Amino acid sequence: MDDSDVKLEGVVERIIFLNEENFYCIASVRPSGREKREPVTVAGVMPAIQCGETVEVEGQWRASPYGKQVKVKKFKSRLPSEIYGIEKYLGSGLVDGIGPVYAKKIVAHFGSDTLNVIDTESARLTEVRGIGAGRAKKIKKSWDEQKELRSIMVSMGVYGVGTAACVKIMRRFGADAARVVREEPYTLAREIDGIGFKTADMVALNMGVPNESPERLRAGVIHCLSEAEDEGHTCVAFGELVARSSDLLKADSRKCAEAVAALVADSSLKNVGAGFVQSAAFDFAERNIASCLKRIWDSPSELPPIRAEAAAKWAGERAEFDFAPGQTGAIVEALRSKISVITGGPGTGKTTILRALCDILKMKKVIPVLAAPTGRAAQRMSESAGVDAKTIHRLLGYENGKFAHSESRPIPAKFVVIDESSMLDTKLASAVLSAVPGGAHLVLVGDIDQLPSVGAGNVLKDVINSKKFPVARLERVFRQGERSQIVKAAHDILHGSDSTSDFPPCSPGFEDPRRDVNFIRADSPEECVETVSNLVCKAIPRSCGYSPFSDIQVLVPMHRGTAGIEKFNSALKSALNPDGHPLFGARLSVGDKVMQSRNNYDLDVFNGDMGRIVRADAESGGAVADFDGRRVFVSREDLTDLQPAYAISIHKSQGSEFPVVVIPLMRQHFVMLQRNLLYTALTRARKKVFIVGEESAWKSAVRNSRASMRRTFLGERIESIWA
Repeated sequence: MDDSDVKLEGVVERIIFLNEENFYCIASVRPSGREKREPVTVAGVMPAIQCGETVEVEGQWRASPYGKQVKVKKFKSRLPSEIYGIEKYLGSGLVDGIGPVYAKKIVAHFGSDTLNVIDTESARLTEVRGIGAGRAKKIKKSWDEQKELRSIMVSMGVYGVGTAACVKIMRRFGADAARVVREEPYTLAREIDGIGFKTADMVALNMGVPNESPERLRAGVIHCLSEAEDEGHTCVAFGELVARSSDLLKADSRKCAEAVAALVADSSLKNVGAGFVQSAAFDFAERNIASCLKRIWDSPSELPPIRAEAAAKWAGERAEFDFAPGQTGAIVEALRSKISVITGGPGTGKTTILRALCDILKMKKVIPVLAAPTGRAAQRMSESAGVDAKTIHRLLGYENGKFAHSESRPIPAKFVVIDESSMLDTKLASAVLSAVPGGAHLVLVGDIDQLPSVGAGNVLKDVINSKKFPVARLERVFRQGERSQIVKAAHDILHGSDSTSDFPPCSPGFEDPRRDVNFIRADSPEECVETVSNLVCKAIPRSCGYSPFSDIQVLVPMHRGTAGIEKFNSALKSALNPDGHPLFGARLSVGDKVMQSRNNYDLDVFNGDMGRIVRADAESGGAVADFDGRRVFVSREDLTDLQPAYAISIHKSQGSEFPVVVIPLMRQHFVMLQRNLLYTALTRARKKVFIVGEESAWKSAVRNSRASMRRTFLGERIESIWA
């Protein structure tokens, strides 16, 4: 039967797998006909496919690890016409307001005319017991949205745009979505995650937009500036921006220069310094950071009188050990200076200083305000300081589409500490500094040797390099005991030592679970994926008792490739959650470990928050996810912002700590192998680290201290405002 041609028509019973980026789908199809026939598995590129639809496929039989299936070459789909398919279609959760129960009731009442009734006579839905006018309107509204979504998915599928991005187009533009796709395609690249400039450009060119039209040139320039921002820069040289744009657009460089000048003329871009430009948003953010620092520095302190040296001595006696001079100095400067910085690696005493400051301030009836960029960092802060800490987003609040606290409505505080400040990107730093009242003290705490922020900017380093504020650099390692191997390895990395003599590489299965650090050899990406999967799912839980879901985190240098994040997530999901009920689109399942990829202020869930899907809501197509004990309903549209998190990037792990960290490290990752990347990954572990890969990749990372330089203009702005 293998390789023989086949034509098949039938009803989609179940979507087994769907890649929303390229529409590759594996589905179970029940062939049409009166006789009872077994479902057939079909696999191939099938845009907009949904449960219950009738599909026509042409292809060839082939063998697969999961049995025989049809490799699809041609594909057509249409709304179901048979009662079985209609009930399946409506019961899938695709239409808001209809789940399996109501699907059965509606189809029982209207039979094969069901879809026509919903489409053209939706008021008749109230004839079905249990459906009132409100639910009928809800069903009709969702039905119309699905028609529009289906149309967009079919038209955008030509350009490789996946389901998730199409849902975002609908959510952003509503009834205007189809018109925007036709008439303003470059808007999609600016406003929709998952649609890049190149896709929008293909749509525009196919719509007849001229190659060197002002609209296309301006869109290309803005895209090139956004690419520079994605690389961490807040500004870019005029000439470089022109060259990037000309290369991208295959357009005359003079025309591109004119486009840059036009964007400057209408204030979309700003000239900064000698020959640099930046977006209006980053121009404002950097100016605002400098202005806020100056405002706080110049304002008189509202702290009650404190004899700083005596207070530090008291805190040491309370802690029952003597502080090192560097720790005492950091405490004294934080109490004396309106703005100060504390930086140091793991084990250098940052937590001890924070706890001492909180003890001193509480004795003076002052409750410090503590904040960090991530929920896990805030939780650690609370536990170590004995004072409630919040994420920066929750500290700032959110009302009517903007932060509740700003310079006009500052947070009520006399002493503000921001931990993990190396994670502060320019825009978030601007927002939080605006909300710090002038009379408060501000302490920035962070590890300057970690990776810089995921977003553009290098705020902590720029503040330190300005030399306008006292900086406590903690270098002496105090913390030993259970973390000594991890701490030692981290500091060895910083000092350029690539030796693995403290954790000699071993073969899979010969790791020592008593060690804090293990290095396990893997000679190929495939072996690396297999070894990591075995460690996470079997070896570590069996020998150490750690949970694969809550205690162990895989941190990967790169997204793509045979040893990329996607491969590890696929392997770990198959091992840890093979039978999870698929959600809408079938990319995620109940039981999956997930990470939020976008700030969602309505749900109070933010980029980088990690959780787990605990149940599906069949009626709405959404799901309930648990984020550190807080259960959140996530709508079908918002599910597109959740990513599998069995494995995450090292960049995304910043601000978090995990009991056990597993780090795949292969030469294939060479583009990302840098000292600060490896250092950041290692210092995410509280108890144990397992490195899996090639020793040469470890040595390459340690030796590469040339972290990419970020071009910002914040230092110059601080300098100018202090002049």
